[in-house]
Amino acid sequence: MKRKFLAMTLALAMGLSLAACGGGTASTPAPAETGEVEATTPAETGSTGDVITVGFAQVGHESDWRTASTKSAQDVFSAENGYDLAFVDCDNDSAAQLEAVRNFIQQGVDYIIIDPIVATGWDAVLTECEDAGIPVIVIDRTIDDSDKYVSWVGSDFKVEGLACGEWLKAYAADKGITEINALVIEGSVGASATIGRTEGFKEIADREGWTILDSQSGDFTEAGGQEVMESYCQSYAGQFNVVICQNDNEAAGAMTAMDNAGVTYGVGGDVILVSFDANKPYVQMVMDGKINANFECNPMAAPTVAEIIQQLEAGETPEKEIYVSESWFVAEDNVSTITVNGEEQECIYVTQEVLDARPY
Repeated sequence: MKRKFLAMTLALAMGLSLAACGGGTASTPAPAETGEVEATTPAETGSTGDVITVGFAQVGHESDWRTASTKSAQDVFSAENGYDLAFVDCDNDSAAQLEAVRNFIQQGVDYIIIDPIVATGWDAVLTECEDAGIPVIVIDRTIDDSDKYVSWVGSDFKVEGLACGEWLKAYAADKGITEINALVIEGSVGASATIGRTEGFKEIADREGWTILDSQSGDFTEAGGQEVMESYCQSYAGQFNVVICQNDNEAAGAMTAMDNAGVTYGVGGDVILVSFDANKPYVQMVMDGKINANFECNPMAAPTVAEIIQQLEAGETPEKEIYVSESWFVAEDNVSTITVNGEEQECIYVTQEVLDARPY
């Protein structure tokens, strides 16, 4: 494949991405069927008609966040922007994801994007990409057993967990809550987002002497969150005052389970409810007082990936790690800042103006 640099600005890519996500709600078009490749029609991008071909092996479609991430990539790497995108929804199957990457190699794509389902088991296939001369860009989750990729773009998941813990410490102090008995609904087992958020929150819990009564995987899904929370409500009835959900969909499931069990949550409730991801419908729930705090995980990696590709096309060397910007959203204005790793960070009190400004 020819790899001619295309005149596409990052501003255009970012604008299209933000317009496309619209909050990642259920009305957003779904990704392609599991294992099927969805390719855009190549655009004629100048006199030669060259396009940049990109293969994207996505985790799946388990959450609103994932839908927003996929939609962003589909709009940024569109035919109109000079790309031919081959997209595979791997449906949380790590073997299928490895196969998708190998298929991209056989197709001879110019670049491969991977959002890794699990953090290990990647060195062999990344070596194959390297031998084929295909640069790999990793987004969102991390790869721990190989460095044979050009760049990683995503979130600092441990910082998200630390921020959650520091906010809870300050919130509890303001409310006069002296004892924390927390239940955690983790994400998918082995995912770097799960590992980082779990480690970060546990670090603060251990430091403060809090009790984590239980911590189980809800697999980043609403059904998983509900199932785990139903079990918690039976096993720990009357014993917990904090529920930490490692993504918004799990929080939705946990709310259904607590509603059915007669457990109140959110502002004025018996249970402090915390979520991660901060998709727009769930920031709305923060404003409504159903969720006490929501820690953003920004799904808009695609515009930055497009910039990396432009750098590579120009013969430049991009940074190895690039962190996206994120915010912390709260339902009450009693905690305005927290300190994470020695850095003061703002907690954003959600108003209608804040909500209206959310791009996804």
